[in-house]
Amino acid sequence: MAGLNSPFTGVPMKRMVLIFLTCSLVCSALTLVATADDEHGHNHHEDITTAQLGMVNFPVSCAPDVHKPFERGIALLHSFWYEEAEKEFQNVAAHDPECAMAHWGIAMSLWHQLWNEPDEKVLLDGLDEVQEAQGNNGSKTPREQAYIAAMAAFYSGSKKLGFEARAKAYSDAMKKVYEDYPDDHEAAAFYALSLLASEPHDDTTFASRKQAAAILEKLFAIEPDHPGVAHYLIHAYDKPQLAELGLPAARRYAQIAPAAPHALHMPSHIFARVGLWQDDINSNLASIAASRKTAAMGMGGEGHQFHAMSFLFYAYMQNGRDAEARALIEEIRSMPNKKDDMYGKDYDPHLATLAHLSALYPVEMHDWAAAAALPPMEVEGTAEYSVIYLSRAIGSAHLHKADDVRQDIAAIENLHEKLAKRKSEFADAVAGDRKEAEAWLAFAQGKYDDAVEALRPIADKEDSVGDEPDGIPAREMIANILLEAKRPQEALAAFQTDLKFNPNRFNGLYGAAQAAEAAGHQKDAEEYYALLLKVCDKSNSTRPELTRARELVAQK
Repeated sequence: MAGLNSPFTGVPMKRMVLIFLTCSLVCSALTLVATADDEHGHNHHEDITTAQLGMVNFPVSCAPDVHKPFERGIALLHSFWYEEAEKEFQNVAAHDPECAMAHWGIAMSLWHQLWNEPDEKVLLDGLDEVQEAQGNNGSKTPREQAYIAAMAAFYSGSKKLGFEARAKAYSDAMKKVYEDYPDDHEAAAFYALSLLASEPHDDTTFASRKQAAAILEKLFAIEPDHPGVAHYLIHAYDKPQLAELGLPAARRYAQIAPAAPHALHMPSHIFARVGLWQDDINSNLASIAASRKTAAMGMGGEGHQFHAMSFLFYAYMQNGRDAEARALIEEIRSMPNKKDDMYGKDYDPHLATLAHLSALYPVEMHDWAAAAALPPMEVEGTAEYSVIYLSRAIGSAHLHKADDVRQDIAAIENLHEKLAKRKSEFADAVAGDRKEAEAWLAFAQGKYDDAVEALRPIADKEDSVGDEPDGIPAREMIANILLEAKRPQEALAAFQTDLKFNPNRFNGLYGAAQAAEAAGHQKDAEEYYALLLKVCDKSNSTRPELTRARELVAQK
């Protein structure tokens, strides 16, 4: 299922909702205070200590009194807090007009590496900053000139070169900085990030990730408190085939930069990959609370919370905490719509997240009637509009209403045509939703083999590429269809394969238990049921799957 494009401890759900309600009551007053402070030239990130952002060492030839603010800007960059990093570098430039590297920092802040491709306006603004840095008459060391030249390699020639070519040119230039200044740990960290940012699309070898990780692991042993090193290691290992290697960095990053919302969220990428749902939940509750706290202080990045909410919802569902998942949807529904350029021009992360989670919930719950009855929710220009129709199609297919599935397929195709005409980055995701819906049409018609064969290449690609876990895996869909087709041995094999890539998924474990039981493998069935109960040990859900698992384990 198409999910949010990405590219966000220990707080109970009721307290998280209370935090939001409290913020709603006091936000206006806090905003007034923040505005007053900003009018006096005060930025609230200056209140955040080095211990809350992590340790960096980036010497520059600028005025001595801007060295610490410059390094704070670097620390903010390393935690992808781009809004605040840009402000910091702008302040450095204002206090020291001769500081060329301040303009390099602004250009770095404008390109949100790993999140999106800059639009024309951002490219022009970034090029202006690079040219300002190049033309600055202040003193620039050869090392600083090399950093600026690398940034110029990305922003220059944007009308002739595509994003991939410019990202590769930047990475090649950063490689030279890394090689020419082997003792510069910042060069090593930024070069590793550039390898991730220039990774070939759908690369199943993970060569760039492994190369970046090799550089970062050496730094991690030397600088365990460096925010970029831990952060980029998590990104490097954010694949099911590599995720176990990312656990040390995941455990460390939130401790390094506890004030940065993204630093609190990012460990959950690894936790989700390995099925550590409570750790995942704790991570995202803390991130959401931090996003709201800093937003109330007048700091940027409020939109980060929606990515964390998507991960939180997914973890709740796998942890058997469907009541909290429903409450989260309703909380998001109560929030105001707000477009956020962090995710791309005119993108509303609130509406997109609401659509995605609303569509996912009934399918995860196997409530086919509710899925089939989902009301359309138009989220202009995104894949989240189509995921509603895909969920409707899956629900209608299980109810054997083939005509309804056809109508949903037609709606998805209509959206795909619109997005393709606009050359939207979401067009491919919508095309994928259409292919899945077509497989479910075959299922609705009783053509189980056709449904499985239609889903198999999708599942193979998901497994090899290691798509982000935010929807129903295609391999799990295949397993469920085989189970419906009374082919439990094949279904069990499919569930087992899927659980290697998506460990501890609620429906994956329950489906494997059902398939094992139907295939006569009682011992395996008991083990899967017991594991499901262990994964859901904090659940008070009344889902029939858990009731059955408890009954069968009790009989053992």
